[in-house]
Amino acid sequence: MRVALNSFGGPAGQMSVMYKILVEEKRWISEERFLHALNYTMLLPGPEAQQLATYIGWLLHSTRGGLTAGILFILPGFFSILILSILYAGFQDFSFVQAIFFGLKPAVMAIVVEAVFRIGRRALKNSVMIAIAASAFIAIFFFNIPFPFIVLAAGLIGYFGGKFAFEHFDVLRVTTPKKKENEFDSEPIISNSSLVQTQPSAKRSLRVLVTSLALWFVPILLLILALGREHVFVEIALFFSKTAVVTFGGAYAVLAYITQQAVDIFGWLQPGQMLDGLGMAETTPGPLIQVVQFVGYMAAYQFPGDLNPYLSAFYASLITTWVTFVPCFLWIFLGAPYIEYLRGNKYLSTALAAITAAVVGVILNLALWFSLQTLFSQVETVIIGPVRILVPQWNTIDGASLVIAIGAFYALFRLKWGMIATLSISALIGLAYYLIFLG
Repeated sequence: MRVALNSFGGPAGQMSVMYKILVEEKRWISEERFLHALNYTMLLPGPEAQQLATYIGWLLHSTRGGLTAGILFILPGFFSILILSILYAGFQDFSFVQAIFFGLKPAVMAIVVEAVFRIGRRALKNSVMIAIAASAFIAIFFFNIPFPFIVLAAGLIGYFGGKFAFEHFDVLRVTTPKKKENEFDSEPIISNSSLVQTQPSAKRSLRVLVTSLALWFVPILLLILALGREHVFVEIALFFSKTAVVTFGGAYAVLAYITQQAVDIFGWLQPGQMLDGLGMAETTPGPLIQVVQFVGYMAAYQFPGDLNPYLSAFYASLITTWVTFVPCFLWIFLGAPYIEYLRGNKYLSTALAAITAAVVGVILNLALWFSLQTLFSQVETVIIGPVRILVPQWNTIDGASLVIAIGAFYALFRLKWGMIATLSISALIGLAYYLIFLG
């Protein structure tokens, strides 16, 4: 819970907080085992930081420890997003709420662009990785190819590329830093010599698989039987179940896919609302992927059926969170006993390297899409055969949003401000401008 409450703005910050508390302060786990677990969670779909917390909890106290750590990591973000979603849905027509998000949107745009550079520096270390990233960007931005297909193609390229040109794909392996003499005063509870309490077995794996799949899919089946396939609850459950297995590369990557589907296909949100949701997730504790809860909430709020909109949206928040995070526990509890085997497979590392490179291209698409929707009030989609081109109407550019965006870029890249400071100052500037000139 303490890690989650002190974690904002994405997995990098969350894992830094986790390292400081669990490795340096509490001495619950050694640095080597922490990095070992991190390598494993990077191979999985879903939020790395939440799965890392679950894995360390499992190491310390088996299944109960994993459940406790994983659930407590989620709860602060769940309640924060729920409260903000209720306020947003009920009061978004009020000038004050619109004014706050007026300044947040350009800052969020700058943060997504910064994520492109941050992940790109780590992933694009040679021409092969750059080519994969460029191909992914072209595929999703110009040809609207769904994110899951891009991930699958990149993974296959990385896997087979590692077999034939390993040196070009081996760019992500984390090396364990050499421990400094007298760096820590006490031996950690989980050290390199500690044995795993739960040994891998086919019987245990089958039990975990059956239990987890039942928890994941039985509620969805009951929703289908009770409400029908076309109900918004069922659509939410099925859609976010699908995203749970394709979220390689972190929340920013899957946001492109969620935006593509929620805005263009289902019509649950407007482009600006997606930016608002991301701004909420950036400024609240817990995993950034919790933004999906906002999407589910707004979908059910706008299409409540026979229910009260707020009650419908609350149920949708529960459903979205459930189908998003139950798979995370499945990946950890099923795979953790086999982690040594997975870590030793170098071709999984090359597959991940290619996926991460593709993710850079996908996030670049997200950054460009957000930028167009933030800075221009009118963006036309031009279709030429299989190619889709977004063309902004230059006479509709929002000068105030552009100035706030430039300021956010300067704060992040030049002044090295943190995410919370950048978002807070941008929101205050946007609030003042909106209330004075537009309110």
